[in-house]
Amino acid sequence: MRRFYLIGFLALMAFDTLAQISFKVAGEHALPLEFSPAWLLRVFGQPWIYGAFIGYLGAFFTWMVLLKHAPIGPAFAASYLEIVAVLVISAVWFGEPIGWPQILGTVLILGGICCLAVSESSTVPQIEHAGQPARHGA
Repeated sequence: MRRFYLIGFLALMAFDTLAQISFKVAGEHALPLEFSPAWLLRVFGQPWIYGAFIGYLGAFFTWMVLLKHAPIGPAFAASYLEIVAVLVISAVWFGEPIGWPQILGTVLILGGICCLAVSESSTVPQIEHAGQPARHGA
């Protein structure tokens, strides 16, 4: 089951990151903003807008499958790994600066995920045995 969670969260992070980066690049190609048929053709004529749609659809379906199987607390926290991934990719591809607030936010996100993972792993045996009747005299 851990492999399922790992693959699922990596897929979720990849789809979310694809969507965010694609919207960034599509937005740059959409300038200057104007509501006209020529603008719509320009926006929908380049592939990044479709990457955004694919990313959001993939993230939605991946998230629905994960929520069916994974505990909600760690699942929700792990979904924030996308923020860290987008931060790193934005710095590398777009040259956006990473300052102390971004570093602090990344540390807090990763720390929160680690705390939830540790607390969840210590409660899993209790949850798995909660539905079983107690054995007296054992």
